[in-house]
Amino acid sequence: MLACVAGPGAGLFDGDGRHRGPIPADPAAAELLDLYGPFLASGQAGPLVFAHLGQSLDGRIATDAGESTYITCQANLDHLHRMRALACAVVVGAGTVRHDDPRLTVRRVPGRHPRRIVIDTERRLDDRYRLFRDGEVETVVLCAHDRVDRATIGDARILGVPRRGDTIDYAAVIDVLAGLGCRRIFVEGGGVTVSRFLAEGCLDRLQVAVAPMILGSGRPGLALPPLANLSEALRPPTRIFRMGDDVLFDCDVRRL
Repeated sequence: MLACVAGPGAGLFDGDGRHRGPIPADPAAAELLDLYGPFLASGQAGPLVFAHLGQSLDGRIATDAGESTYITCQANLDHLHRMRALACAVVVGAGTVRHDDPRLTVRRVPGRHPRRIVIDTERRLDDRYRLFRDGEVETVVLCAHDRVDRATIGDARILGVPRRGDTIDYAAVIDVLAGLGCRRIFVEGGGVTVSRFLAEGCLDRLQVAVAPMILGSGRPGLALPPLANLSEALRPPTRIFRMGDDVLFDCDVRRL
């Protein structure tokens, strides 16, 4: 089914991701085109930036100890791997690398591995983690300009990005990735990284997969600056997809 998303059909979408070619007769293929169409759109000038979080009913993405394997179902894991296969770059924060030691490769579906990008503002990670030494695909570490103390960490390149307050400038992150030729950027986690991209207006779409699970405690998904009243809440146009036992909310956050 991935071939009907990433293959010849990729040219059948307009700039807003709407399918403009013939609708596939296969309902499953049509649903895939509907879900992935916005990520395949080529109508905007800059890169397309999507983010994803998988969380419980009470908005937790991991336990207090950092365990998150697996809150969402197998169908959502397949979705993550499809998004990686469609992306030029997959982005995670240092916390995700530290807690999960992810590979960030495409294994559950057909497709090529994306370039792996790690945001490590203070450049504190070392080369013990797999994506810095497995040689499977290019990896780049982005840290603050003043924390660039070497050219590489393991097999990964280190590039500096301007600071913005106590973190780095996420708009500059997108500029750096665009300079590397990345047109489709997938921000896979974790909660802090996704929240900062959203808070700085750097996302086109935000996907939140909600699993029928209640943790009662643990690490929250999105964490944004406090609101004075509900009128300030973000209310993005949203599409809803069933994904196994989970529900995926696909939110258009470009104009918020």
